[in-house]
Amino acid sequence: MALSNPRILYGVHSVSPYSRTTGLPYGMLRVLAGSTFEMSGDQQTLFGGSFRFPWAVENGEINATLTINTKEYPDFLFTLFLGKAPTSIAADTSGDVSGLANVSGVSLFDASTGIATATIESGEEADLKFGKYIIKYVSATTVDVYLLSDVDANRGTDIAYVDDALKITASALTITSSTAVSIPNTGVELTGGSGTIALVAGDTAEFMVLPIHTGGMEVSIGGSADEFLEFGAILMSSKRATGELFEIDVYRAVGNGLSLGADEKAFSESSITATAFYDSAKNAICKIRAIDA
Repeated sequence: MALSNPRILYGVHSVSPYSRTTGLPYGMLRVLAGSTFEMSGDQQTLFGGSFRFPWAVENGEINATLTINTKEYPDFLFTLFLGKAPTSIAADTSGDVSGLANVSGVSLFDASTGIATATIESGEEADLKFGKYIIKYVSATTVDVYLLSDVDANRGTDIAYVDDALKITASALTITSSTAVSIPNTGVELTGGSGTIALVAGDTAEFMVLPIHTGGMEVSIGGSADEFLEFGAILMSSKRATGELFEIDVYRAVGNGLSLGADEKAFSESSITATAFYDSAKNAICKIRAIDA
Protein backbone atom coordinates (compact mmCIF):
# COMPACT_ATOMS: atom_id res chain seq x y z
CA MET A 1 0.00 0.00 0.00
CA ALA A 2 1.36 3.42 -1.00
CA LEU A 3 1.86 6.19 1.52
CA SER A 4 -1.11 8.54 1.86
CA ASN A 5 -0.80 12.20 1.03
CA PRO A 6 0.36 14.32 3.99
CA ARG A 7 -2.19 16.49 5.73
CA ILE A 8 -1.34 20.13 5.00
CA LEU A 9 -2.78 23.38 6.33
CA TYR A 10 -2.58 26.37 4.01
CA GLY A 11 -3.71 29.87 4.83
CA VAL A 12 -6.37 31.20 7.17
CA HIS A 13 -10.00 31.61 6.11
CA SER A 14 -12.01 32.81 9.10
CA VAL A 15 -12.57 32.98 12.84
CA SER A 16 -16.18 32.93 14.05
CA PRO A 17 -16.75 33.48 17.79
CA TYR A 18 -20.06 32.22 19.12
CA SER A 19 -22.16 32.56 22.27
CA ARG A 20 -21.59 29.95 24.96
CA THR A 21 -25.24 30.34 25.95
CA THR A 22 -27.08 30.04 22.64
CA GLY A 23 -24.41 28.82 20.22
CA LEU A 24 -25.28 31.69 17.90
CA PRO A 25 -22.33 33.40 16.18
CA TYR A 26 -21.29 36.92 17.10
CA GLY A 27 -20.04 37.31 13.53
CA MET A 28 -17.09 36.29 11.38
CA LEU A 29 -13.58 37.72 11.08
CA ARG A 30 -12.42 37.47 7.47
CA VAL A 31 -9.73 40.12 7.05
CA LEU A 32 -7.07 38.19 8.92
CA ALA A 33 -3.28 38.23 8.95
CA GLY A 34 -3.32 34.91 10.77
CA SER A 35 -4.85 32.84 13.55
CA THR A 36 -3.15 30.37 15.87
CA PHE A 37 -4.43 27.93 18.46
CA GLU A 38 -1.34 27.01 20.45
CA MET A 39 -1.36 24.20 23.01
CA SER A 40 2.07 24.58 24.60
CA GLY A 41 3.16 22.08 27.22
CA ASP A 42 5.58 22.32 30.11
CA GLN A 43 7.92 19.52 31.14
CA GLN A 44 9.49 18.98 34.54
CA THR A 45 13.02 17.52 34.41
CA LEU A 46 15.02 15.91 37.22
CA PHE A 47 18.72 16.74 37.39
CA GLY A 48 21.22 15.69 40.05
CA GLY A 49 24.87 15.02 40.74
CA SER A 50 27.42 15.56 38.00
CA PHE A 51 25.37 13.87 35.28
CA ARG A 52 24.54 16.36 32.50
CA PHE A 53 21.28 14.82 31.31
CA PRO A 54 17.90 14.45 33.04
CA TRP A 55 17.32 11.43 35.27
CA ALA A 56 13.59 11.66 34.68
CA VAL A 57 11.02 13.72 32.77
CA GLU A 58 7.37 14.25 33.61
CA ASN A 59 4.79 16.28 31.72
CA GLY A 60 3.48 19.42 33.39
CA GLU A 61 0.67 21.84 32.46
CA ILE A 62 -0.53 22.63 28.95
CA ASN A 63 -1.60 26.18 28.19
CA ALA A 64 -4.09 26.63 25.33
CA THR A 65 -3.95 30.09 23.75
CA LEU A 66 -5.99 31.43 20.87
CA THR A 67 -4.26 34.26 18.97
CA ILE A 68 -6.08 36.22 16.28
CA ASN A 69 -4.27 38.74 14.07
CA THR A 70 -7.11 40.77 12.66
CA LYS A 71 -7.24 43.67 10.20
CA GLU A 72 -10.92 44.42 10.78
CA TYR A 73 -12.75 45.68 13.87
CA PRO A 74 -16.37 44.50 14.07
CA ASP A 75 -18.43 45.44 17.10
CA PHE A 76 -18.13 42.01 18.71
CA LEU A 77 -14.37 42.43 19.19
CA PHE A 78 -15.07 45.22 21.68
CA THR A 79 -17.74 43.08 23.37
CA LEU A 80 -15.51 40.03 23.81
CA PHE A 81 -12.06 41.55 24.32
CA LEU A 82 -12.78 44.90 26.03
CA GLY A 83 -15.88 43.96 28.00
CA LYS A 84 -18.37 46.41 26.50
CA ALA A 85 -20.87 46.09 23.66
CA PRO A 86 -20.86 49.11 21.32
CA THR A 87 -23.97 51.16 20.68
CA SER A 88 -24.96 51.50 17.04
CA ILE A 89 -25.22 54.96 15.53
CA ALA A 90 -28.04 55.11 12.98
CA ALA A 91 -27.48 56.64 9.55
CA ASP A 92 -28.07 60.38 9.60
CA THR A 93 -28.80 62.47 6.51
CA SER A 94 -28.36 65.77 8.31
CA GLY A 95 -25.52 65.12 10.79
CA ASP A 96 -25.50 65.74 14.50
CA VAL A 97 -24.15 68.19 17.07
CA SER A 98 -24.24 66.87 20.63
CA GLY A 99 -22.65 66.74 24.05
CA LEU A 100 -22.42 70.46 24.82
CA ALA A 101 -20.98 70.50 28.34
CA ASN A 102 -18.73 72.55 30.57
CA VAL A 103 -15.15 71.35 30.91
CA SER A 104 -13.53 73.99 33.07
CA GLY A 105 -15.82 76.15 35.17
CA VAL A 106 -19.59 76.37 34.77
CA SER A 107 -20.28 79.64 32.93
CA LEU A 108 -19.98 78.71 29.24
CA PHE A 109 -22.77 76.15 29.05
CA ASP A 110 -25.61 77.89 30.83
CA ALA A 111 -29.20 78.29 29.62
CA SER A 112 -29.42 81.77 31.07
CA THR A 113 -26.07 83.57 31.20
CA GLY A 114 -23.91 81.47 28.87
CA ILE A 115 -24.29 79.41 25.69
CA ALA A 116 -27.62 77.61 25.76
CA THR A 117 -27.15 75.32 22.72
CA ALA A 118 -24.74 74.21 20.02
CA THR A 119 -26.79 73.10 17.01
CA ILE A 120 -26.67 72.54 13.26
CA GLU A 121 -26.90 75.74 11.27
CA SER A 122 -29.88 75.48 8.92
CA GLY A 123 -28.84 74.82 5.32
CA GLU A 124 -25.17 74.24 6.27
CA GLU A 125 -25.34 70.51 7.02
CA ALA A 126 -22.75 69.71 4.33
CA ASP A 127 -20.16 71.76 6.27
CA LEU A 128 -20.37 69.63 9.43
CA LYS A 129 -16.92 68.22 10.20
CA PHE A 130 -16.26 65.21 12.40
CA GLY A 131 -14.50 65.91 15.68
CA LYS A 132 -14.40 67.28 19.17
CA TYR A 133 -14.64 71.07 19.56
CA ILE A 134 -13.62 73.24 22.52
CA ILE A 135 -15.14 76.64 23.30
CA LYS A 136 -12.89 79.03 25.25
CA TYR A 137 -13.66 82.23 27.13
CA VAL A 138 -12.25 85.41 25.56
CA SER A 139 -14.32 88.05 27.33
CA ALA A 140 -17.59 88.22 29.26
CA THR A 141 -19.49 88.01 25.95
CA THR A 142 -17.04 86.46 23.44
CA VAL A 143 -15.46 83.05 22.81
CA ASP A 144 -13.01 81.28 20.53
CA VAL A 145 -13.46 77.76 19.17
CA TYR A 146 -10.83 75.01 18.79
CA LEU A 147 -10.94 71.74 16.82
CA LEU A 148 -8.85 68.83 18.08
CA SER A 149 -8.10 67.26 14.66
CA ASP A 150 -8.12 68.49 11.05
CA VAL A 151 -8.74 65.01 9.60
CA ASP A 152 -12.14 66.16 8.23
CA ALA A 153 -11.31 69.82 7.67
CA ASN A 154 -11.93 69.68 3.92
CA ARG A 155 -15.50 68.39 4.14
CA GLY A 156 -17.83 70.99 2.60
CA THR A 157 -16.26 74.42 2.91
CA ASP A 158 -12.63 74.10 4.03
CA ILE A 159 -11.53 75.38 7.41
CA ALA A 160 -7.97 76.09 8.50
CA TYR A 161 -6.29 76.53 11.86
CA VAL A 162 -5.51 80.08 12.88
CA ASP A 163 -2.55 79.09 15.08
CA ASP A 164 -0.70 76.15 16.61
CA ALA A 165 -3.16 76.07 19.51
CA LEU A 166 -5.70 74.59 17.01
CA LYS A 167 -7.98 77.64 17.05
CA ILE A 168 -10.37 77.82 14.08
CA THR A 169 -11.99 81.21 14.74
CA ALA A 170 -10.00 84.09 13.24
CA SER A 171 -12.07 86.52 15.32
CA ALA A 172 -13.79 85.88 18.62
CA LEU A 173 -17.50 85.09 18.39
CA THR A 174 -19.94 87.33 20.24
CA ILE A 175 -22.52 85.48 22.32
CA THR A 176 -25.78 87.41 22.39
CA SER A 177 -28.87 86.66 24.44
CA SER A 178 -31.25 84.27 22.62
CA THR A 179 -29.39 84.82 19.33
CA ALA A 180 -27.44 82.35 17.19
CA VAL A 181 -23.89 83.01 15.98
CA SER A 182 -22.24 80.84 13.33
CA ILE A 183 -18.88 79.14 13.80
CA PRO A 184 -17.59 79.88 10.28
CA ASN A 185 -17.45 76.99 7.80
CA THR A 186 -18.34 74.32 10.37
CA GLY A 187 -22.13 74.07 9.97
CA VAL A 188 -22.51 74.76 13.71
CA GLU A 189 -24.06 77.73 15.49
CA LEU A 190 -23.99 78.74 19.14
CA THR A 191 -27.09 80.32 20.72
CA GLY A 192 -26.84 82.58 23.75
CA GLY A 193 -28.86 82.04 26.92
CA SER A 194 -32.08 83.81 27.75
CA GLY A 195 -30.56 86.27 30.22
CA THR A 196 -27.62 88.67 30.37
CA ILE A 197 -24.50 86.95 29.05
CA ALA A 198 -21.75 86.78 31.69
CA LEU A 199 -18.94 84.37 30.81
CA VAL A 200 -16.14 83.81 33.33
CA ALA A 201 -12.40 84.00 32.61
CA GLY A 202 -10.66 80.64 32.24
CA ASP A 203 -13.82 78.66 31.50
CA THR A 204 -14.14 76.18 28.63
CA ALA A 205 -16.83 73.90 27.22
CA GLU A 206 -16.99 71.15 24.59
CA PHE A 207 -19.28 69.61 22.00
CA MET A 208 -19.06 66.81 19.43
CA VAL A 209 -19.95 66.80 15.73
CA LEU A 210 -20.92 63.94 13.44
CA PRO A 211 -21.21 64.83 9.74
CA ILE A 212 -23.77 63.27 7.39
CA HIS A 213 -23.07 59.54 7.52
CA THR A 214 -24.46 56.07 6.81
CA GLY A 215 -24.04 54.69 10.34
CA GLY A 216 -21.41 53.88 12.92
CA MET A 217 -20.86 52.91 16.54
CA GLU A 218 -19.64 54.29 19.83
CA VAL A 219 -18.42 52.57 22.97
CA SER A 220 -17.04 53.70 26.32
CA ILE A 221 -14.34 51.36 27.60
CA GLY A 222 -13.30 50.82 31.19
CA GLY A 223 -16.57 50.96 33.08
CA SER A 224 -16.76 49.49 36.57
CA ALA A 225 -19.54 47.07 35.51
CA ASP A 226 -17.98 45.88 32.23
CA GLU A 227 -17.95 42.09 31.77
CA PHE A 228 -15.67 39.81 29.75
CA LEU A 229 -17.82 37.04 28.35
CA GLU A 230 -16.87 33.44 27.77
CA PHE A 231 -17.19 32.45 24.12
CA GLY A 232 -16.52 29.61 21.72
CA ALA A 233 -14.87 30.00 18.33
CA ILE A 234 -14.66 28.19 15.01
CA LEU A 235 -11.24 28.53 13.33
CA MET A 236 -11.11 27.62 9.64
CA SER A 237 -8.02 27.29 7.50
CA SER A 238 -8.29 28.05 3.79
CA LYS A 239 -9.94 25.48 1.56
CA ARG A 240 -7.15 23.91 -0.46
CA ALA A 241 -7.30 23.41 -4.21
CA THR A 242 -7.60 19.69 -3.45
CA GLY A 243 -10.79 20.29 -1.45
CA GLU A 244 -9.14 19.58 1.92
CA LEU A 245 -10.64 21.42 4.90
CA PHE A 246 -9.39 21.86 8.47
CA GLU A 247 -11.42 23.20 11.39
CA ILE A 248 -10.81 23.81 15.11
CA ASP A 249 -13.79 24.32 17.39
CA VAL A 250 -12.56 25.99 20.59
CA TYR A 251 -15.32 25.26 23.09
CA ARG A 252 -14.60 27.73 25.86
CA ALA A 253 -12.36 30.81 25.96
CA VAL A 254 -12.01 34.22 27.57
CA GLY A 255 -10.22 37.18 26.03
CA ASN A 256 -8.79 40.27 27.69
CA GLY A 257 -7.49 43.25 25.76
CA LEU A 258 -7.49 44.70 22.24
CA SER A 259 -4.87 46.98 20.69
CA LEU A 260 -6.01 49.85 18.48
CA GLY A 261 -3.56 51.76 16.33
CA ALA A 262 -2.13 52.29 12.91
CA ASP A 263 1.27 52.59 11.25
CA GLU A 264 2.32 55.09 8.64
CA LYS A 265 0.67 54.37 5.26
CA ALA A 266 -0.53 50.95 6.41
CA PHE A 267 -3.77 49.26 7.32
CA SER A 268 -4.27 48.71 11.03
CA GLU A 269 -3.64 45.23 12.43
CA SER A 270 -4.30 43.98 15.95
CA SER A 271 -3.07 40.83 17.67
CA ILE A 272 -5.59 39.66 20.26
CA THR A 273 -5.41 36.64 22.52
CA ALA A 274 -7.76 34.47 24.52
CA THR A 275 -7.16 31.57 26.87
CA ALA A 276 -9.05 28.33 26.21
CA PHE A 277 -10.09 26.10 29.09
CA TYR A 278 -11.96 22.95 29.98
CA ASP A 279 -15.60 22.41 29.01
CA SER A 280 -16.93 19.77 31.40
CA ALA A 281 -20.06 19.13 29.32
CA LYS A 282 -17.94 18.15 26.33
CA ASN A 283 -15.02 16.80 28.38
CA ALA A 284 -12.56 18.67 26.15
CA ILE A 285 -11.19 22.10 25.35
CA CYS A 286 -11.63 21.81 21.59
CA LYS A 287 -12.46 19.53 18.69
CA ILE A 288 -10.37 19.31 15.51
CA ARG A 289 -11.93 18.11 12.26
CA ALA A 290 -10.29 17.56 8.88
CA ILE A 291 -11.52 16.11 5.60
CA ASP A 292 -9.22 14.88 2.87
CA ALA A 293 -9.53 15.44 -0.83
